[in-house]
Amino acid sequence: MMAIDYSERIPNNVELSSDRRLQRALEAWQPRFLDWWKDLGPEGTSAYDVYLRTAISTDANGWANFGYVKMPEYRWGIFLADREADRVIPFGDNKGAAAWQEVPGEHRSTLRRLIVTQGDTEPASVEQQRLLGRTAPSLYDLRNLFQINVEEGRHLWAMVYLLHAYFGRDGREEAEAMLERHSGDPDKPRILGAFNEQTPDWLSFFMFTYFTDRDGKYQLASLAESGFDPLSRTCRFMLTEEAHHMFVGETGVGRIVQRTCELMREHKTDDVRALGAIDLATLQKYLNFHFSVSLDLFGQEASTNAANYYTAGVKGRFLETKIADDHKLTDATYDILGLQDGALVSRAVPALSALNERLRQDYIDDCARGVLRWNKVIERAGIPFELKLPHRAFNRRIGAFADARVSPEGKVVSEADWAANAGMWLPTDEDRAYVRSLMGAAVIEPGKYAHWIAPPARGINNQPADFQYVRFN
Repeated sequence: MMAIDYSERIPNNVELSSDRRLQRALEAWQPRFLDWWKDLGPEGTSAYDVYLRTAISTDANGWANFGYVKMPEYRWGIFLADREADRVIPFGDNKGAAAWQEVPGEHRSTLRRLIVTQGDTEPASVEQQRLLGRTAPSLYDLRNLFQINVEEGRHLWAMVYLLHAYFGRDGREEAEAMLERHSGDPDKPRILGAFNEQTPDWLSFFMFTYFTDRDGKYQLASLAESGFDPLSRTCRFMLTEEAHHMFVGETGVGRIVQRTCELMREHKTDDVRALGAIDLATLQKYLNFHFSVSLDLFGQEASTNAANYYTAGVKGRFLETKIADDHKLTDATYDILGLQDGALVSRAVPALSALNERLRQDYIDDCARGVLRWNKVIERAGIPFELKLPHRAFNRRIGAFADARVSPEGKVVSEADWAANAGMWLPTDEDRAYVRSLMGAAVIEPGKYAHWIAPPARGINNQPADFQYVRFN
């Protein structure tokens, strides 16, 4: 078990006090982070007491301690999973060699790029969600939003620690830049496109935490296999926290589905908009959008960079050590889908170049399991409707399908057909305006919920239904 030292100005389990240079550098960065949180974190919340979980150690019993905290006083810090004795690199040309405790010079720029790209997503999502507290459907949901926000802030700290500790001046400059880029900023946007999209309502938030945070799970899991041990340990602990973010998304969408089905049965109608709820067709459109945007985060279907990362031992596959192969992939192939003469065609490519696509497939399979659970709610209500993941080529902006027009069913269509049907496949301005119209003033009475969403099955940390998750002071 690795205990976290809360006597330090920056809570940590990396013996920060023994490295005065690093400690001074991070203590200089900390006020800038707090300024960023004040300016671009959750709006107007500095005085709230929020029922949050905070890590006091990195073992199973210590990472989730609950209590009321003012968010600017949340104990952000640097927490790495326990070090594995004699850990070796599990894949690539260096398979079987001792894991690196320092950055190999030949992989310095690659590792820095991977850390910066991952780190940039963490503050981006906080910025995207900063105004959602105004329209929270309940105290339970408001608390979950804030839990995600503070943990994304801590994940930023984790990446900044790696940059400061292992990359010298370049790392310090990259850490500063992560506070200078902002989601949706026309001049200094975030690195990845999905993190410049707006999150203007709670349906978008739940879809984002289900689909886009799930991409984060797969990226972190791949980096957790890295031969660079500090990065591996950092990502392993981050994955522990990431699970709650996806839980919020899955159960949030599920509760909307449940409430919609309740109203459809009670009033014997499909037109739940007249009843102030979100219809299943609109849920499907939002699903289509957020899933397709999140698929782009995995990059090109065939990627030389992904092959080089793997061969070098810096980024592996999801659950690398559980895969039954040689973990070198020198002679292996993998089938990927592409566009040829206006048709979708599968072709075999070297498995090393298809690592992005393999990870995307792992992600798609995982997403499908949650959609299945949403459909169980609809099925139990006796409603003949099924939510579906759209085809992997639908609405893509990156990769082999960026210039293609493909229906949710996977049929290549003309530009005219796309224009005629896009409003049935993706949220229209009218759809978005309607969903936003449901987002009234925040519901802050304990145990009460907005009309368009059902209560959760149980409270956070088994708290009662009327628990005061946020004290507004």
